[in-house]
Parts: sequence; structure tokens; C-alpha cells
Amino acid sequence: MAEVSWLLAALDDLDEIAAYIQRDSDKYARIVVEKIRAATRDLAKYPLMGRVVPELSLEELRERIVYSYRIFYRVRGDRVTIIAVLHGARQVTDILVSRSSPPPPSP
Repeated sequence: MAEVSWLLAALDDLDEIAAYIQRDSDKYARIVVEKIRAATRDLAKYPLMGRVVPELSLEELRERIVYSYRIFYRVRGDRVTIIAVLHGARQVTDILVSRSSPPPPSP
């Protein structure tokens, strides 16, 4: 079973989605967030279940779609990292490249 973790930026994405939807409906915001979280929990058992992100064509970078949102994640061995949750209409390439690159070495 894979270990699933979230980048802080991806958690921020989820918070922003919830806040946006909450302006119209608290109930729907909770439903959408729970559905997204459930989709990421499935990745512990089936990390390769999502498709390869078509914009980048990197085998380790995959996505699942929930409602209008794309959940982007990286698979490396038995680790799955949620790197972004973005609306399907957004341009995602720059965001994904910056979040999926390893951090620069410390001085």
C-alpha cells in the first residue's frame, strides 16, 4: 500500500476551492471537498489509477478528476504526493512543473 501525502500548496488549493464554493453553499463545499479527499485516499491502494497528465506526458505525474477539479499527484515508488487541486479550466503546466520539481539544495 502506498503512502499518500499532500504538499502544503495542494492543501491551500483545497481550502481555496472550499471557500469559493462556500460563498454559495456550505453544504456543497463540504460535499466537493469530501469527494476530492476520498479520491485521494483511493490512491493508497491504486496509485496508478489516474491517467498521465496529457500536458506533460510524464509517467510519474498523474491526475484524477472530481467534478470540475483536477487532482494532480506524483507517484514515486510506494509514495504518492498530491501536488495540486485545480479547476479544469485553468492553465496548469507552469504550476505543475514548479510544484513537482525537487527543492533546490540547502547552502
